Amino acid sequence: MQQRLLVLDDEPEFCEYVRKVAEQENYIVKTLQDSREFEALYESFNPTLIVLDLVMPNIDGIEIIQWLSSKERPVHVVLATGYNPRYAMMADKLAMGRSKHLKISPIAKPVRVNTLRQILQKTQRANDEARSTVVET
Repeated sequence: MQQRLLVLDDEPEFCEYVRKVAEQENYIVKTLQDSREFEALYESFNPTLIVLDLVMPNIDGIEIIQWLSSKERPVHVVLATGYNPRYAMMADKLAMGRSKHLKISPIAKPVRVNTLRQILQKTQRANDEARSTVVET
């Protein structure tokens, strides 16, 4: 199954940067800059990975993490922030206490191409292993 990446960041340049790298790694990618549209796109697109800006206007990354932690669908979230990395660690702690289906990894902006590729490849391998385990069971 092909991996699906949903990118939410209020900076269109960052969304396009992540899209280009992810498509080279064979991801199907959807991007959006308005956090108010996230829930509907999440439900219809069913992403296996989310790259999420932590600090955004309207609805911030923490609120989205809270919403995601109420879902039963497993998903890996990469929290990207140009601010203090402790914000991302707080979001990770929040999710750990609320959901066993949500995995969070923080990354600092600017994100290097090699770092992004490693995250995409690692997530792909983990999802493939999880699927093969379910099939074998």
